[in-house]
Amino acid sequence: MTLARLPLVLAAALLLLAPPAGRAASKEEIDARVREAVENLYKTSTAAKELAGRARGMLVFPRIIKGGVGIGGEYGEGSLLTGGRPVEYYNIASASIGFQLGLQEESVAILFMTDEALKRFRDSDGWKAGVDGSVAIATLGVGGALDTETIRKPIVGFVFSNKGLMYNLTLEGSKITRLKR
Repeated sequence: MTLARLPLVLAAALLLLAPPAGRAASKEEIDARVREAVENLYKTSTAAKELAGRARGMLVFPRIIKGGVGIGGEYGEGSLLTGGRPVEYYNIASASIGFQLGLQEESVAILFMTDEALKRFRDSDGWKAGVDGSVAIATLGVGGALDTETIRKPIVGFVFSNKGLMYNLTLEGSKITRLKR
């Protein structure tokens, strides 16, 4: 493949992986993917499982597709769990311009550690990470322990894949919107 064709190939791949316009996944599809992603997160980090047990709510996006060729974007669907059960469904989306080339898939879990943080999120009409709430991205230290400063924050995020936790990523600028069901 020539370098000139690479942007076309990446754009085609992004279109194939993105959901068809106007078609959100069913609740059952999202629920199954969320259960699998949560199990994957807990296998990756027992500290994440312990922290999630103390959270007031956990927003899980099991499959976020990110891609770009100069202009990039991301999209995924997930659900908010309280007491381990899905209570609402959401999507996450963002767009960006700048040097970028590639395509990746990741999962995200956002833990709302306080009742106040969860209430602000649920009361919002389109919540933007970094604007409506600061998300502390969790990283693992020695022995798989979470950074003690991170676990004291009202909102803690995990970015992971089937290969484990991912580092140096941000959710800043991502908009999360409740899906109408």
